[in-house]
Amino acid sequence: MSQVLEEVDLSVDALSDHPWVTIVWNDPVNLMTYVSYVFRSYFGHTREEAERLMLLVHNEGRAVVATGGREEMERHVEAMHDFGLWATLAKDGA
Repeated sequence: MSQVLEEVDLSVDALSDHPWVTIVWNDPVNLMTYVSYVFRSYFGHTREEAERLMLLVHNEGRAVVATGGREEMERHVEAMHDFGLWATLAKDGA
């Protein structure tokens, strides 16, 4: 009797449950005060954390503003777009 072996994907990506991140990118349109306001009002960040993230966006060109599951990060990206900010999601560590 022959035994059929099922092929299983054991790659690192398949085994790991890395969270996803929401990244907000710098743009030439939005004022820094508005970006900080969005981070406070949508994500509930403190004024200090919102300012820190806004300065990362402004000075470094981007900032990770949230981490979590893919669906949640997709909702955050869509919300950032609704606020007029440029945002994407990526797998953490990618």
